[in-house]
Amino acid sequence: MYFVYIMTNRSKTLYIGVTNNLMRRVREHKTGAGSGFTSKYKLDRLVYFERFEDVHNAIEREKRIKGWLRIKKIADRFSQSVLERFERGVV
Repeated sequence: MYFVYIMTNRSKTLYIGVTNNLMRRVREHKTGAGSGFTSKYKLDRLVYFERFEDVHNAIEREKRIKGWLRIKKIADRFSQSVLERFERGVV
């Protein structure tokens, strides 16, 4: 099983990634392990994920999401209540 996921932080920086172990990867983001981007931006909130059986499909989806404009990433993926919480920095 593979996951495409979106993480954020208090500044609402978005990070989109692919992993085969979502819980481990979220923990790595929260502790600053795994990438320079992660430790620089202190990503600490998982705001979205999708499951995939095939890694190629997951990577294809990740690339599509990364190509969206920031507002489209938020609006297309989150319900209004989640979007409102995201904008307030609660998510």
